[in-house]
Amino acid sequence: MDVGERSSGLPLRSDSDIMAILLSEDEERDQSEPEVASSIGEQMLHMDIPLLPRSIRARIRDVCSRINPKNAVIIGGGIGHLSAWLFDLWSPISSENEKMQTNRPESLRIIEPGKRFCVIIERLIRRYEAGDWAQVVSMNWQEVIAETISSRASNVSIDESALSSDLPMPVDLVVVDLPEDDRADAAKSVFELVSPGGLVLLVEPTVPTGDVGEITSGIELTPAQMKVRSFNRWIELVREVNEDHLVGFTDLTGGTLVAFLKKV
Repeated sequence: MDVGERSSGLPLRSDSDIMAILLSEDEERDQSEPEVASSIGEQMLHMDIPLLPRSIRARIRDVCSRINPKNAVIIGGGIGHLSAWLFDLWSPISSENEKMQTNRPESLRIIEPGKRFCVIIERLIRRYEAGDWAQVVSMNWQEVIAETISSRASNVSIDESALSSDLPMPVDLVVVDLPEDDRADAAKSVFELVSPGGLVLLVEPTVPTGDVGEITSGIELTPAQMKVRSFNRWIELVREVNEDHLVGFTDLTGGTLVAFLKKV
């Protein structure tokens, strides 16, 4: 399945078939944690940093193995846990210490505002000898996307691939790994930048429970009310994307992985 190159094979299947195949498990691929990712996971536990469930990390890796993105973005790099899974896919090193041929993108940008975390990700990039195609961007995702949208809008006569921006254009693959209250806004913003045939992956926010009280204009929201408002934006986003593009869900241990696929 070739999303990045907008394969002519995709329209031959029904929309539901496309998403089911895209989000399915790769039964021929080892589902255990890669060695480097495992070490990072242990560090995260010591630092009390929440981890994506292993089933979700593995499935994101499986989905990315099926496509051929030219330009990929990870929004929310953290200390590189999910990135390590993808580097293990895209830049593996054989037992003979030789680089192996993969479907890696021509460029990868990992957006992470924490400078100390960026240092860790840079070490990870060197570990996988990916410095010629992978780069960490030490900025908030809002700034990166706003700058990229502005650059594209002010240079409409220039081919996207020639734009000077923090994100490589056109973007074919985006993985959103942010706190759940930020996921809907990030996915909505970045989906505007995704090229036809491009893909956005993220974990569905959890459904709010309990009575949060009436939301009143002009009064500061409680954390529970903010969660409800964020989830409502998520529902609106799914509805909007589903009108003209493809939306897929797969339930996994610890959460639901969602894919937005922009139609050609």
